[in-house]
Amino acid sequence: MNDYSYTPKSDRRAFIFLLSVFVLSVILFFAIGNGEKATPDDVDTSFSAPHYAKRYRHYDAKRHAYIYDDGTAMPTELFAFDPNTADSTTLLRLGLAPWSVRSIYRFRAKHGVFRKAEDFARVYGLTMEQYRLLKPYIRISGDYRNASDVIAQGYGHGDTVHHTRKLTAGERIFIDIADTTQLKRVPGIGSYFASRIVGYRSRLGGFHSVSQLSEIENFPKESLAYLDVSGEHIRKLKINSASLADLRHHPYLRFIQAKAIVDYVKMKGRIHSAAQLSGIKYFSKEDIDRLAPYLDFE
Repeated sequence: MNDYSYTPKSDRRAFIFLLSVFVLSVILFFAIGNGEKATPDDVDTSFSAPHYAKRYRHYDAKRHAYIYDDGTAMPTELFAFDPNTADSTTLLRLGLAPWSVRSIYRFRAKHGVFRKAEDFARVYGLTMEQYRLLKPYIRISGDYRNASDVIAQGYGHGDTVHHTRKLTAGERIFIDIADTTQLKRVPGIGSYFASRIVGYRSRLGGFHSVSQLSEIENFPKESLAYLDVSGEHIRKLKINSASLADLRHHPYLRFIQAKAIVDYVKMKGRIHSAAQLSGIKYFSKEDIDRLAPYLDFE
């Protein structure tokens, strides 16, 4: 009589092997899946600035820097900003984590407004250490503040609103330190150009000449007579140690120029003066002259 329940030894071995492979696959699937789950301390950014497209691990409060996967640090840059108008690149440069920047964007998309510096403390993921560090640099434009705070003396006499006094001939404002409210006192400058000036100043690293405002499209020439620079607030590029992304971020450097600088330093050594750039392809005398005030050769 045949025993149909009998399984050959070779078949039993094959079944045990396949079962072992299946169990191992399940264990690996869950182990890898849990390991790749995104957390606030391990977030892949998606903003436009290429040197922020790494993965943050943690914020080092003592160094005021975010530490990347590869151990490099992104130091916090401190400069005046308006949280109602600052773009993602600006916010990331200030040391904010990507998830905090997204929170700000969502808040503004729902017509939320930061009316005073203290409102910024409510940003998701912002620590008290970061808030204390950034608070002195927060500049809320008069357009976003409560009207009762902006108008110096309420409604004054009768029902006439007290408007911001414009500058008169001979009066000047320093464009390298003025906020948007101060800039709007300049004849010919309203909210639009005030925001453009502050935004371009942030990208450049400061102004060294009033003539740089002509680089802003359709800037009113009649306003230049009321503007000046103190020359003490230039944020410079460390040309010998800056990454390709750091250099490319500057408005005065094209990608091909930034890459040429990085390649030159790697192959020939340090750059000691702006004059050396004349020996690098893609740089004209005009390019060198306007970039020179922003270079640090240490």
